[in-house]
Amino acid sequence: MAIKTTRWDSVEYLKTDEDIQLYLEACFEDGSDDPAFLLHALGVIARAKNMSQLARDTGLTREGLYKALSPEGNPTFATVAKVTKALGFKLSVQHSA
Repeated sequence: MAIKTTRWDSVEYLKTDEDIQLYLEACFEDGSDDPAFLLHALGVIARAKNMSQLARDTGLTREGLYKALSPEGNPTFATVAKVTKALGFKLSVQHSA
């Protein structure tokens, strides 16, 4: 008997703002040295929050957001800053002791 599997999509589990914050914190902990992983996490959150609304909030196109936040994407810092702000996050820097 073959095992039946389905593709995992984190979006299905990001129902509340708290879920999203905890997800992003975990991604930063696990993949802070991998920019592509962090961009992927922002893309997952963007899909969970509604990519069309995010496009309106950032002034970017929906297609442009999908491309920028895809594994092949290479967004500018300005794009990342717009996306994080529109998602309700604040970027900050902390000195690691």
